[in-house]
Amino acid sequence: MKIDGKAVAASIREELKARAERFEQAHGRKVGLAVVLVGCDPASEVYVRNKERACAQVGIFSETVRLPEEISEEALEEKISSLTEDSRFDGVLVQLPLPAHLDARSALACIPASKDVDGFSAENVGKLAKGEDCLVACTPRGVMELLSRYGVETRGRRAVVVGRSNTVGKPLALLLLHADATVTVCHSKTQNLKEICKEADILVAAVGKPAFITADMVKEGAVVIDVGINRTEGGLVGDVDCAAAEKASLITPVPGGVGPMTVAMLLANTVEAAERNA
Repeated sequence: MKIDGKAVAASIREELKARAERFEQAHGRKVGLAVVLVGCDPASEVYVRNKERACAQVGIFSETVRLPEEISEEALEEKISSLTEDSRFDGVLVQLPLPAHLDARSALACIPASKDVDGFSAENVGKLAKGEDCLVACTPRGVMELLSRYGVETRGRRAVVVGRSNTVGKPLALLLLHADATVTVCHSKTQNLKEICKEADILVAAVGKPAFITADMVKEGAVVIDVGINRTEGGLVGDVDCAAAEKASLITPVPGGVGPMTVAMLLANTVEAAERNA
């Protein structure tokens, strides 16, 4: 059975729309999001347009600040800091990747944890590791929301996360651990990967390689979450081979699975930041 990320994301947007309306009635202004876009990377432009459209659907005021590719680190950080001090904005995010001459870590450090709706700040990551309340990275949060809304039990289950990125693999492993799963994180140096994956009740693929997880790596009846989005000549494909769907009890398609949830969770983080900061 396929997990319908589009339908879940649409349901979440409706819930957030009601919350955003209540916030506006209570505080006399809309929830606000500022997006910083440096240069004109085509993929980033698409992502930003999707975020603008999603904000409009929910009733969030959004502003995209477009900066030239040749901007200096100092000028970028000054702009980010000025946006975080602007009372119109409850959340500020910097669209990644940045041009090579800019330091993404330094730029992101300009955003206070309370407005870090991407969930990337050292403070939010540290709170996540400690199991404290915080703004969580959007894609991992979206995965957990899908598991919850489809009634997937995590307590006591064996979860395997293939991929250890700071944006998906590591925070998702922490979220699963906090949800009482027994978690194994695999990566490029892992030995016996196939055998480990076949032990998973919940198998997450987040490596960025088309069809990296094959059907013979999936246990019968496992829940498979495909985070990968890979552009090929045949279109968008995930990290999991399509044949794995025959063995999985639940599986996220690509596209239409985790992808829509990432934007929905950005909106959720923005509304929550507004409610907390108010």
